[in-house]
Amino acid sequence: MLADTDDALAQVKPKVLFKTNMGDITVELEPAKAPNTVANFLAYVKEGHYDGTVFHRVINNFMIQGGGFMEDFRRVPTKNPIQNEADKGLSNERGTIAMARTSDPHSATDQFFINLKFNGSLDHRAKSGDGWGYTAFGRVTDGMNIVARIGLVKTGRSGPFDSDVPAEPVIIEKATIISQ
Repeated sequence: MLADTDDALAQVKPKVLFKTNMGDITVELEPAKAPNTVANFLAYVKEGHYDGTVFHRVINNFMIQGGGFMEDFRRVPTKNPIQNEADKGLSNERGTIAMARTSDPHSATDQFFINLKFNGSLDHRAKSGDGWGYTAFGRVTDGMNIVARIGLVKTGRSGPFDSDVPAEPVIIEKATIISQ
């Protein structure tokens, strides 16, 4: 009986609504593919961590990245990094949400990005060096038009960043779990 319960829980796909100053984006998460990544992301959402943060990096025809900085580029405190789960099988397809990280494959904390196109080069290839890839853990189910509009904003240099910063802030006003 317990196995049936575990199977049912694996089928539950939580949804998160991002209310931004450019419109709403809904993502459906994949806990069966990246359980620790989804749990980490949901913990940040529940704490209100993403409220008031910005999409600080926008590269047209690649991705939009956010979740780690306030509008004044103040870094939001994070929890400990999580293990990379890119080897679980979810590809970095257009509209997927994935964890941002440094060159250390196991350094993801709070920052995420949404793919504007199929970015297969970000997928897992090997459990070493650059082969680890980036953990995609869900997909946009509503508001891909908003994601695409964000991808087209004018960018430049601002704060501590040399490029790719929206000229006008793109703010995540509120992130809410709408189904779990």
